[in-house]
Amino acid sequence: MRVVTAAEMRAIDGAAIAGGVPGMALMERAGAAVARAALVLRGPGGRVVALCGGGNNGGDGYVAARVLAEAGVPVSAVAIAAPDALRGDARAAHEAAVRGGVGVAPGAELAALRAGPGDVLLDALLGTGLARAAGGAFAAAIARLAELRAGGAKVLAVDLPSGLSADTGRPLGPCVQADATVTFGFLKRGLVLHPGAELAGAVEVVDIGLPRAAAEAVPPTAELLTEEEARALVPPRPPEAHKGDAGRLLVVAGSPGKSGAAHLALAGALRGGAGLVTLAARAEVLPFALAGRPEAMSLALPGEGPLGPGDLEALLAAAHGMDAVVIGPGIPRGPETAAALHAFLARARLPAVLDADALNALAERPDLLAALPAPVVLTPHPGEMARLAGTTIAEVQRDRLAVAAARARAWGCAVVLKGARTVVAAPSGAPAIVPAGNPGLATGGTGDVLAGLTGALLAGHLPPFDAARAAAFAHALAGDLCAARLGQRGLLASDVAGALGEVWARWGR
Repeated sequence: MRVVTAAEMRAIDGAAIAGGVPGMALMERAGAAVARAALVLRGPGGRVVALCGGGNNGGDGYVAARVLAEAGVPVSAVAIAAPDALRGDARAAHEAAVRGGVGVAPGAELAALRAGPGDVLLDALLGTGLARAAGGAFAAAIARLAELRAGGAKVLAVDLPSGLSADTGRPLGPCVQADATVTFGFLKRGLVLHPGAELAGAVEVVDIGLPRAAAEAVPPTAELLTEEEARALVPPRPPEAHKGDAGRLLVVAGSPGKSGAAHLALAGALRGGAGLVTLAARAEVLPFALAGRPEAMSLALPGEGPLGPGDLEALLAAAHGMDAVVIGPGIPRGPETAAALHAFLARARLPAVLDADALNALAERPDLLAALPAPVVLTPHPGEMARLAGTTIAEVQRDRLAVAAARARAWGCAVVLKGARTVVAAPSGAPAIVPAGNPGLATGGTGDVLAGLTGALLAGHLPPFDAARAAAFAHALAGDLCAARLGQRGLLASDVAGALGEVWARWGR
């Protein structure tokens, strides 16, 4: 499902209008959709009040108010932007609302507005083009909406909650908390990235008659990955499949004190459907990592201490005949680990998942990141991404989509930026946002399960971007299935690994 920026939406609207679709026709359809949504939110005997700013967002609010008035619904409007300042379609919408019997109060009367349970307040203050914090009368209106919502009224945002960045999902300053949002044509990035996804409430995307040609004139730059799309990435096994067809996966993981990371990566790999899984680790790690995992094979890496050049030949021998490799969960890391991993990837030429301490090792040698010598999926959480990119966690979280896409292009690999609304990006094409998952996944070991799962799909011969997207969605959905049974607070990484079987059953895989 396509997700657009504010600039892309403006370009699509512009192409539609240039192609002969009247702007007023688009506004009429948008306002009518808002009116329908207001009727759903409205309680018995409730009234609707549209808070209208300038520009097309305010115009949509005036159209909605007029449509409701024509339907006999008690409705009024508050002009936060002076009607005399309105131009074009917005001015025409205001005038039509007044002719249609909608009472329009000046913004100065907002403080006296009363609303409560059953009432609906339309947030038609500021549209998708907002680039700075709302101030003055608009900030006051946002604050008043919050007060009235606290008193029981419902807030319906028109296209986007006012004050929210349409591109990042971050509030630019004072921001509306909506119960529901009606957005037009396409999802905006800010509606699917946190915290915008929460501030928007229930989001409805409505068709307002934008021609396909207008949308195709603007190349897509992001998508919201649906469950059906994720399912389609994982092919069903043919009836004659054997374990070799399902893929042979090498997992390089674990160290003293971190054997659990290896155990969970194995669980993710096995539940992910790999036909044969082998763990390579120091000898002292194997008994603990393999406990309760009789399905996995193992290979003891000689020596002790951090992985380094001395492990290269043993790793290459272990990789012989494998289809993919997972490196990183809990590995012993030292100053030569990054160079050893780079040399291994260059000689093994296997699709690889690099996670956890493999990423931390590479962060110490950023010169090795560009053009990694194999098809690679990186799976960083925000802290690991900050170290890899030489920035801060705050900068990563400020625009997760842009950071993941930029790093995937720069490094020439697939990137899974984990967190609320995980982002999966490739060196080219539109990155994907994963709408599944919950805060219960914020617990130790869930990333190890994801690494193993991604590796299993790579070993099953999925291209890196497809394996990364499918794994990220399946992992998040498994977390949701667990939370539905167990709650979020008590969720364990091993629960998520086990629930992958439920995902495959649900998907018929």
